[in-house]
Amino acid sequence: MVKRQARGRQRIAEILDAALALFAETGYDRTSTNAIAARAGISPGSLYQYFPNKEAIADALSERLLGELREAHAAAFDDSAVAGLPLPDLVSRVVDPLVFFHVANPGAKVLIGEKGQPLHTGVTDRVGALLRARSPHLPDDDVRRTSTVAVQIVAALMGGIVAAPEPERAALVQELKRALTGYLAPPGGL
Repeated sequence: MVKRQARGRQRIAEILDAALALFAETGYDRTSTNAIAARAGISPGSLYQYFPNKEAIADALSERLLGELREAHAAAFDDSAVAGLPLPDLVSRVVDPLVFFHVANPGAKVLIGEKGQPLHTGVTDRVGALLRARSPHLPDDDVRRTSTVAVQIVAALMGGIVAAPEPERAALVQELKRALTGYLAPPGGL
């Protein structure tokens, strides 16, 4: 029984991996369940044993990606010492796991959609907490505004970073870090 459950979990992961790749390559609307099954190396009938339709696959995939994105955010803000890092190190600590996640999952933003809003709000709150810890003199409105803009800078540039080939991607990541470091540097920021 345990082996069967492990095989089932493995098969679900293979289906979701295949769907993610196809959604990124051809888009959600142009991807069929038959194409997902073929990419996963199974028959369409086998796919339907796990998922009733493409929407169910997309829902399961968005939940998986949301969990992975939560882990990336946790890695970025994983201890209280992060607030004491030099600003460039702090920016790298926050940006690198997010870039890694989005590069590894280029279709994640579309699949997660509105489900990611609480997570996005949480990141803004965490950036605000870092601002507060590093610059306790900042008025609350400045903390809120600065953290919102910092998160929006990352969001605005992430699509271009994901789409860029190496070595341009690495250069764009450095530009993002430079922009954030400049924006967050005192007097108004971190």
